[in-house]
Amino acid sequence: MEHISQIGTHIREKTAYPDILVISRIFQPQEAVIGEYIYNRCLQDPERVIVLTASCLGDRIFDKSQNFPVYRWPNFTFWTSTLLTKLVKPIFNIIGSVLLAIKLYFRYHYRYIEWCHGYDFPALLILSYILPIRFFIYLHGNDLVSNLRNPLWRSLFKLTLKRAEGIVCNSSYIRDILRKNFRLDTPTHVINPVVRPEKFGTPTSPSHLDDLRIRLRQAYNIPETAILILSVGRLVQHKSFDRIIDNIPLLLTIGIDVHYIICGTGPCEQQLKSQAQRLRVDKRVHFAGHVPERELASYYVACDIFSMLTLWEDKDKSIDNFGMVYLEAEYFGKPIIASRLGSILDAVHHEENGLLVNPNSGYAVLQAFKRLCQDKQLREKLGRQGQEFAKRKTYHRWLYNPESRYSCLLN
Repeated sequence: MEHISQIGTHIREKTAYPDILVISRIFQPQEAVIGEYIYNRCLQDPERVIVLTASCLGDRIFDKSQNFPVYRWPNFTFWTSTLLTKLVKPIFNIIGSVLLAIKLYFRYHYRYIEWCHGYDFPALLILSYILPIRFFIYLHGNDLVSNLRNPLWRSLFKLTLKRAEGIVCNSSYIRDILRKNFRLDTPTHVINPVVRPEKFGTPTSPSHLDDLRIRLRQAYNIPETAILILSVGRLVQHKSFDRIIDNIPLLLTIGIDVHYIICGTGPCEQQLKSQAQRLRVDKRVHFAGHVPERELASYYVACDIFSMLTLWEDKDKSIDNFGMVYLEAEYFGKPIIASRLGSILDAVHHEENGLLVNPNSGYAVLQAFKRLCQDKQLREKLGRQGQEFAKRKTYHRWLYNPESRYSCLLN
């Protein structure tokens, strides 16, 4: 890792003339959807980007292996979830971002800033007035919603969006929310996340994948002939793991040999385990706990169906980030059963790479599971088409091409 205090030392030959400063709260090696999204963006133009982000566990070794310079501000481990922290931490991020971005400007004389989330946007607004740069701002979901609640914050946010060279939304759904709340002339682009196979650290030869599938099923005592359903996510109420568990005894009743693995941890874990015991399917519902990214490939390969039945978070008025787990399952050729809502619609297309259902309709959910469990040819067809979809490319460099101002997606 190259720290801010080292400014004025060597400049790597490969990044002698970078002109884009990428700023993000979250970046690799921290496991997070936004961090992965931004890292994939940087890999596209390593000779053009400089990264400014927060420190995290393991960052020194990671940063040294990159082909672009990475600078990090301190991310104090004593931050807690108290009200005072919620007020102080954004101020710290704003001041730190401004000062360090200015310092980096006098080293690199970059021409653009890509601000990779809507949080702490006043720092970007300040930089746009004091530096001769143009900028793009990225929106993922909650960073947009949180800036709509306070009238003053909303006005400043709108001013920032107006001054932007372009706005990048990670899904069509986020773009639609943006348009609903603001009338803007700023070009708006939809750039979906993509799958980076290297994150799994796994060779993709058919024989190796078959070996992963066999070993994973053996570890959970799941027969090769059984249908395995998989979910990956934080165990919270709105993810609706309970609705999938509800369907396990129903599928068993109609003669389908089915198992269900849940990867993740969270506050609902004990509740879900109690539900499986109450329904007498605790031998069929397996809780894998937290699974590191490099081990997830075994779970994707071993399953027959990937499913998440996410609900709206009306209580908190929050929005899930783009569902990378859907794309990752598709990358491994798995058909999807998912809710027909939000950003999911960019990742799952009904009857093309999965089945979309109303998660509140028990009948619709059961019929979708029954259909895919009983129709191997349909599973293979949807999985094959999903794999093609998940291997598509997106190009952030098109943001700088006037001929591609409204589309950065290449199928």
